Amino acid sequence: MSSLETNALATASEEAVTEYILAQEEKDQLRFLTCGSVDDGKSTLIGRLLYDTKLIFEDQLAALEKDSRRHGTVGEDIDLALLVDGLEAEREQGITIDVAYRFFATDKRKFIVADTPGHEQYTRNMATGASTADLAVLLVDARHGLMVQTRRHAFIASLLGIRHVVLAVNKIDLADFSEARFNEIRETFQQFASGFDFETLVAIPMSARYGDNVTGRSENMGWYQGPTLLEHLETVQIGEHELNQPFRFPVQWVNRPNLDFRGYSGTIAGGVVKKGDELVVSASGKTSKVASILTPVGEADAARAGEAVTLTLEDEIDISRGDLLADATARPDVADQMAAHLIWMAEDALLPGRSYLMKIGTRSVTAAVTEIKHKINVNTFEHVAGKQLELNEIAFCNLAMSAPVAFDPYEANRSTGSFILIDRVTNATVGAGMVWFALRRATNIHWQALDVDKAARAESLGQRPAVLWFTGLSGSGKSTIASIVEKKLHLEGRRTYTLDGDNVRHGLNKDLGFTDADRVENIRRVGEVSRLFVDSGLITLVSFISPFRAERQMARDLLKDGEFIEIFVDTPIEECKKRDPKGLYAKAEAGEIKHFTGIDSPYEIPENPELVLKNVGRDPEDVAEDVIRYLRDNNYLLSPSIVSGGGGI
Repeated sequence: MSSLETNALATASEEAVTEYILAQEEKDQLRFLTCGSVDDGKSTLIGRLLYDTKLIFEDQLAALEKDSRRHGTVGEDIDLALLVDGLEAEREQGITIDVAYRFFATDKRKFIVADTPGHEQYTRNMATGASTADLAVLLVDARHGLMVQTRRHAFIASLLGIRHVVLAVNKIDLADFSEARFNEIRETFQQFASGFDFETLVAIPMSARYGDNVTGRSENMGWYQGPTLLEHLETVQIGEHELNQPFRFPVQWVNRPNLDFRGYSGTIAGGVVKKGDELVVSASGKTSKVASILTPVGEADAARAGEAVTLTLEDEIDISRGDLLADATARPDVADQMAAHLIWMAEDALLPGRSYLMKIGTRSVTAAVTEIKHKINVNTFEHVAGKQLELNEIAFCNLAMSAPVAFDPYEANRSTGSFILIDRVTNATVGAGMVWFALRRATNIHWQALDVDKAARAESLGQRPAVLWFTGLSGSGKSTIASIVEKKLHLEGRRTYTLDGDNVRHGLNKDLGFTDADRVENIRRVGEVSRLFVDSGLITLVSFISPFRAERQMARDLLKDGEFIEIFVDTPIEECKKRDPKGLYAKAEAGEIKHFTGIDSPYEIPENPELVLKNVGRDPEDVAEDVIRYLRDNNYLLSPSIVSGGGGI
């Protein structure tokens, strides 16, 4: 072959590769999940799709044959489920635990498929997979019909906004390819799902193990004239809903490469934007027009949902990460309270009043569930009462945020209508929520500006106001030390007040018990009262067990930097039991008192307190003097003139 022919062949090869890459980029993408009860064949179905679309390499196939002999459940045949069940625990038990994502493609479309667990205790994993899916393949064993978990997953799919469902009646070969059995299951499910908001619902009889009606039409079911699973996945229409929504653009990054350019980068969450469109910054209400739309391949006249772009505006207005740009003629809700469905994903229960970090879009604020309106029994769909939310439970709740945020109802826009809750201590994601509507409460109430403010009151008292938050086990000596500290401050002419746990429960918190939920509300109320006392200029002493870090952090967050002093009275529980001034430990160990901290309710030791007081073998007067010394060394005990000159209180 001549060099000319070689060069021509190389050029043709390069052009073919380029053409192939461009063709792949132009394909749209379908995200779907498989779900259903245990052993309905979800992993086998995905394995069949990967196998039949020839996306398994030779080394993978060799490993699969080896693993099938070791872990397989289908005799001498290749166990296709092992392509997806990647965890060793899953292979040994023959179940799916985690959410496994796989990619494959055909000539018509690209696919990302999530294989989700079937066991009830992994419902949260199923919800994770469903949160980004366009379509759900709900598998049913033809022998068993609809199971409890089948109904649960169908409900969650509907709740999470999945609009397209395939009812895959699997293992039809074990039911003698019975048309009557297929029709029975299909009609039962259609009746069950009639109240769900599914746009399409297609039932397909199949055998994932042997490939019947998965990628190719089955010769064993001549009575079935509908599409194969792959044919339906390739042709189902998706994406129109997002394009028909009003324009939504969560700002992820303010792009300032130099002084002459200011752009706002992010991914379009809904609708279409064009040059010249008028947009509004949802929270502030400021408006401007789109000057340019920059994409990874250059400037464009328009962009649509799902595209990552940088927008520039004609006017210089205040926009930062977390802001939501929207169509000025179709604005989202902006509120600091909302009603939402919440799926709880943590081992520790959700307690109303506890403060969490809410991430909604690119915005993060602190938030708390103020009320659980009802929990939802996902087996019967009944509404049941509840004061807290356990792992995998779903509830309809009211939430309050620390600042107004912009959002849409989840059914209108899944991106701007969904959020997660994050534990502020562990940084773990503990809940996923779907906004139902904004709560318009007390919009006419505003913080009243007063002529005499905190700084003026502190100046007249000659002290920096603060909360001394004494925490520790019952019997640790918190109240004794706090009382001595207050006496010493009083003798110096300082203005103080003590909030003691027992005293407060005689009035303000008389209606609260000692469950975890009541303890959270107990601390929330005391934190709010403490803030008012600090605003009055007082040094406020709070003596509470306050066993949970999250609630102590919540009380800290109510105050400014330097106004919350956490004091851990570190007394071992053995010493506290010896003291036991009220005989409570003995009663708790005898089972006469429930939810007693240190016995059957936990105490979470402070991680970074301002002061740690060792209260064993020391005179309480000396321990209290440590607190006075801390206040003096950190300039809380000042003369009026010093306070006036220092400012910033």
